[in-house]
Amino acid sequence: MKSQDIGLLLKLECLHKREKGILPSLDSNWIDWEENTIGGDVEQHGFYHQSMNADDYIINQYSTRSLALSTGISKSQVNLALRRCFDVGLAKRDRHSGLPRVHTKALLEFIVYGLKYVFPTKLGAVTRGITTSLAAPVLEGKLISTGDLLPVWPDAQGKTKGQTVEPLFKSVTYAVRRDVELYALLALVDAVRIGQPRERNLATDLLAKRLGISR
Repeated sequence: MKSQDIGLLLKLECLHKREKGILPSLDSNWIDWEENTIGGDVEQHGFYHQSMNADDYIINQYSTRSLALSTGISKSQVNLALRRCFDVGLAKRDRHSGLPRVHTKALLEFIVYGLKYVFPTKLGAVTRGITTSLAAPVLEGKLISTGDLLPVWPDAQGKTKGQTVEPLFKSVTYAVRRDVELYALLALVDAVRIGQPRERNLATDLLAKRLGISR
């Protein structure tokens, strides 16, 4: 697997929750970047054309083109990532719609027990970027001591000066600017990757809740 596969799976889960109308509530202030950086024909939740009906719009969000536009992962890599996820059992085709669905319990298990070993990261130099891990809005600053440098993904449009965390995949900041729920999920994943035991437990519980998994 590649690290971008995890990002794609989380994006698919965001789409599925939105499709079912059960996304967790989001705070309108969860924006740590200049808001005018979203542009072109990509909306926050996918690619849209006026001629589409509701069903067509839902299906189109799962197309290779829309997934590439919303995540910054190339179309060829989206296809390869889906194939890898199907092969290892982290995703499967819905038997009715044929749309890709995430095996959320398996994904959470991999994130919690394997991710930091397969795709490790550590804090680096001070830079400008978008807050992640314990500094991200989804964690409301919990467990951070006053005066600590905040962990950030490097990004020229980010609003926060902090300590670099290498993103899980190279287009993370592009993807989260287009989907605030994806921002929440990827920030929690980083807290699992770099946090201490207490921090990891908190992030795991919140991640499970957002994925709809009982623990």
